[in-house]
Amino acid sequence: MRYTEKQIEKYQRQRYITFLEKVTKNLFKMFRDEKTTQEIFLKKFKELTKKVDEQVEIKLNSEYHQQMKSYIEHLKIEITHEDFDLEDIREANMTLLNRLQKLKNGTSYKKDKHKHKSRNQDWG
Repeated sequence: MRYTEKQIEKYQRQRYITFLEKVTKNLFKMFRDEKTTQEIFLKKFKELTKKVDEQVEIKLNSEYHQQMKSYIEHLKIEITHEDFDLEDIREANMTLLNRLQKLKNGTSYKKDKHKHKSRNQDWG
């Protein structure tokens, strides 16, 4: 069975997006865990970025996915170009990762009639 070009592109796209989400989740866990040392963080981050670089790069349409990719690239530059202390960047990166999560959750669809259910309870 041969796959069409569109099926292959869809598979690669989903794989790339899933991997970006995996990287951000791992980063969040490492920043949140107080036991994570700078050496462990660097080792794990280098492994993750190496795997990201091996992936076929796909054009991302969603703002969430674009922000996720740019965050990973920014963190890669920040860590490799300057001497950093994990404790110094921990809080800032936790905030950025929380904003990414809010951006993802903000796109969930909810009908207007369900948003203000408690406001109209006394109408009948």
